Amino acid sequence: MNGRWRYLAWVAQVVLALVIGGGGLAKVFGDPVMVDLFADIGAGQWFRYAVGTLEVAGAVGLLVPRLAFAAAVGLAVLLVGAAVTNVAVLGVSPLAPLGYVVIAGLVAVLRRPRPATGAPVAG
Repeated sequence: MNGRWRYLAWVAQVVLALVIGGGGLAKVFGDPVMVDLFADIGAGQWFRYAVGTLEVAGAVGLLVPRLAFAAAVGLAVLLVGAAVTNVAVLGVSPLAPLGYVVIAGLVAVLRRPRPATGAPVAG
């Protein structure tokens, strides 16, 4: 990956980590807005802790080069779930989580594992 793409990957990773990590911390530490939001979802407050923990773990993973690809894929899946919940349960726009899905997808593409130089490529 050349310098520009590497820079873009890091910017996307840091921005996504800050946004998703901040939301995750708000969920874990019981921000009243998050408590009310998850009450409206109706899955129980345990779900708020689970989602918040996954978000914080994903945000940390984005900042660890060896984990960035897996963290981006995991967060993309989590964010698709958020978009579906926004539409199907809350009746609000899915644009914010879908925008973050695009960023997570960009990170996943830029940080995808590549075969080692000189190694044969399977299949």
